Amino acid sequence: MNDAKLYSVIRAPRVSEKTVRGQENNQYAFEVATDATKADIKSAVEKIFDVKVESVNVVNVKGKNKAFRYRNGRRGDWRKAYVKLAEGQSIDVTAVKV
Repeated sequence: MNDAKLYSVIRAPRVSEKTVRGQENNQYAFEVATDATKADIKSAVEKIFDVKVESVNVVNVKGKNKAFRYRNGRRGDWRKAYVKLAEGQSIDVTAVKV
């Protein structure tokens, strides 16, 4: 997989209270492309961050319905991946420029 494909699979790290608690167990969350497979995500994370990935779980997040100036609209759907790293591995998501 070339570098352009790697960075199109992994869009951005997701940082929230829940994901920070998961980092204590070597689990990190990333926003990924909607057509990315678990194998694509695993290889992209391993090559970009130089770590060993144990497992990948993927969640399809549905967009919310919102009202925009008297019109009903909908935010877009997106995909989130939870990546569990091998013991002793870590990623500094605050310094990541994806």
